[in-house]
Amino acid sequence: MPTVDIATGRIHYVERGDGPAVVLLHGLLMNHTQWDQVIDLLPSGFRYVLPDLPLGAHPIPMHPDADLSLRGLNQIIADFLTALDLREVTLVHSDWGGGLFLTAYGLDERVGRIIALPCEAFGNFPPGLPGKMVAVAVALPGGIPLALRQLRIRWLRNSPLMMGWMARRPLADEVMHGWTEPALRDKAIRRDLLKYAKSGFPKSELIANTEALQRFSGDALILWSSAGKVMPREHGRRLAELLPKGKLVEIDDAYVLSMLDRPDAVAAAMSSFLTGADSSPDPRHRVVES
Repeated sequence: MPTVDIATGRIHYVERGDGPAVVLLHGLLMNHTQWDQVIDLLPSGFRYVLPDLPLGAHPIPMHPDADLSLRGLNQIIADFLTALDLREVTLVHSDWGGGLFLTAYGLDERVGRIIALPCEAFGNFPPGLPGKMVAVAVALPGGIPLALRQLRIRWLRNSPLMMGWMARRPLADEVMHGWTEPALRDKAIRRDLLKYAKSGFPKSELIANTEALQRFSGDALILWSSAGKVMPREHGRRLAELLPKGKLVEIDDAYVLSMLDRPDAVAAAMSSFLTGADSSPDPRHRVVES
């Protein structure tokens, strides 16, 4: 994997293609492989860049003094875009919604468009039962390694307390092994995860930072799932209405990780947005059926 050095450490990433930049972010305790089933289905003529953010499944730890709060992680995203000199980026969000706060922090100058799949927003930090279980694991001594090992046990992983409400279809063992290996291997990566998880999430601030998206002037596709209990369906509608140029497309038969549940539908909606092929007059409530 190529790497780039920024002030807080080294970021690994993968990329393919050439053209306008599309940067695909991932969720907590996940990495770029979250997009493996979609990336080959996206249109040519774009430069797809997938960083491994320091959210617990990154290959190497960040500097010991790295700021990994919500604001610090937004600075990391901004610094990553700057280091690669990416401009007018289409920034894609999923699961971890902290990157939506670039506008609130005044760090979105390199972002031209937004695609948001089901992700944390408004006061939904940490989200649902899986988020609460992460909070419990963080609070207990030795809780993070224990939780990571439990994620490797299929029947535990598929419970609503873990990944059962994150993906409608069970996640493969090899995917979960890849996501949990770095933090099980390296206590410094667990340190990075704990920094973020213990950084504090004041609800009023989270809501205000989400609502700052009303200042974002670029086109935005809110590609939400119509099912699921972790990221409320209503949040998709609220985000689309909040963004001045927001459009809502709902994906049926999918939970949070819709790129794993419905890769064809996710790729089709993203492709239409990227190429400008979706000319429907009112896509706000269109649902991609199963």
